[in-house]
Formats: sequence, C-alpha cells, structure tokens
Amino acid sequence: MRPTTDDFEEFARARTPHLYRTAWLLTGDRHHAEDLVQETLAKMFRAWRGVRRIDNPPAYAQTVLARTFISQRRRRSWTEQPTSTLPERAERPGDVELRVSLQNALAELAPLDRAVLVLRFFEDRSVEQVALDLGKNAGAIRTRTSRALDRLRTVLGDDAVHLIAL
Repeated sequence: MRPTTDDFEEFARARTPHLYRTAWLLTGDRHHAEDLVQETLAKMFRAWRGVRRIDNPPAYAQTVLARTFISQRRRRSWTEQPTSTLPERAERPGDVELRVSLQNALAELAPLDRAVLVLRFFEDRSVEQVALDLGKNAGAIRTRTSRALDRLRTVLGDDAVHLIAL
C-alpha cells in the first residue's frame, strides 16, 4: 500500500521541529533554516509520492536535509549573510555565551565539516549513519570528524577552555 498525502502531512507535522533544529544548527540563521526545511520537505514529498518506497522516512529526511545544505553552500550564488539574531529563550547564564561562541566557530568551518560535526555530535548519529547520509565512506567521515574538531578547537582558541568552565 502506497503512503497517502495525509500520511505525508502527518509525517511533516511530526518531523518539522526536529528538522528545523538541525537546519538551524547547520545554517546559523532562522530564515535559512526555514528555507532549508521547506526545500527538504518538498523533496520528501516528491519522493513520498514516487514509485520508490521510503523504508525509514525520518532518516531519509535527515539525509535529504544534510545533502541539500551542502549542495546549497556549494553554489556560487550563496552569498547571503545572516542578519537576524538568535532566537531568545530563557537560558542559564553560561548557555548563551557557549551557544553563540559555538555557533560562530561552526560558521567558520567548511559546509561539509560543519555537517559532519552537527550530525555526529548534535544529532548523535554513528559514523556509519553519517557516512550514508552524506554519501561518503566511514573512514572519510572519521578523518573529516577529527580534522573538523581540530579546526573547531583552533577557531575557538582560548575561548574553548573558558567556555567549558562555565
């Protein structure tokens, strides 16, 4: 039995907050994150109605989201700069400083490095799952993770020690 449009709407309502969180971590901007989620859901809908059956829709959605992000960043037209502020939320005093520093440091990384770190550590995915999501082999993901973490430590510099102590 093929999934219906109603099934997709139910799936989209349930998964959108999770997709948005990941998109926001990847893009660092609310508007770009919303656009990324919208494009991901549009691609999902085309696949949903297609001939091929999606065995694991949440995992497929995360894969589409990550690949769409990387594809967008490779385009020459990607010149927009985020201008909106981070969402306001009641946080502990050190959380805001940590979040802003980490977001700024992630923004310094290449899109693929950023995607690997977000999927591995914020989404808590295995090396093998990230490799599948990004179309790479597990060894390449392990190497990229190590190098991206080194770059992140370099970008954070002395702030890393200060932020951990908060």
